[in-house]
Amino acid sequence: MWLPRNRGSEPDMRLPRHGGAELEMRLPHRPMHVIFDMDGVLLDTELIYTEVTQDIVGRWGKTYDWSIKSHMVGRPSIESARYLVKTLELPITPEQYLEEREVVFQTRMPEAKPMPGAVDLVRALSEQGVPMAVATSSHRDMFDLKTRRHQDWFSLFDRIILGDDPRVERGKPAPDIFLLAAAELGAEPATCVVFEDAPAGVDAALAAGMLVVGLPDPGLDAGLLAHAHHVTQSLEQISPSAIGPIERR
Repeated sequence: MWLPRNRGSEPDMRLPRHGGAELEMRLPHRPMHVIFDMDGVLLDTELIYTEVTQDIVGRWGKTYDWSIKSHMVGRPSIESARYLVKTLELPITPEQYLEEREVVFQTRMPEAKPMPGAVDLVRALSEQGVPMAVATSSHRDMFDLKTRRHQDWFSLFDRIILGDDPRVERGKPAPDIFLLAAAELGAEPATCVVFEDAPAGVDAALAAGMLVVGLPDPGLDAGLLAHAHHVTQSLEQISPSAIGPIERR
């Protein structure tokens, strides 16, 4: 089990106003590099996952809600599928669930829209020259489906690390994918801030020794992300000027 690090006593960092909101983040230092999870952080795919899965499990009178989903988000797909099948006692195998889901995803996932504030924040950080990476549990085929209509702003990322990268030996909540992303950016883990919406992702980033901002889905108990350094409802509330080298005037 990957346990979050004890943050201890850390100074508050007051962030500038952005989008009419003044933010405070308890960070021990200013982050120089950014790593984003994708689903639920950059792209609004979680409703698609929920609707498709409910259609499948509903055939046996089962309900797929956040009491189940909170244990699945952010983890490798086969691990999540095993949890779903076991918990809901479905009369199918995890592999069968994934196969059926994949067929529907072919038409649904290209519909995914950007999360509020995602495009603006990514573009602003790119203009500031802040190195950025995506670290997602999605495999290549699913990543391509989800980003089909978003290649313009996804091209702004310096590195994209996927869940089927052979260098990622263990999925979240292990820190492997975030450590690889940092290495690809040429960054020390402590200089990175991770934006995550899943408890497993927050655990993984903390285990990697990184700063973490939690972005809970409205349906998720925000307390499950309370061990992140900062929790906010939207990327719209993040000031890009709080990340990267301080501009000298």
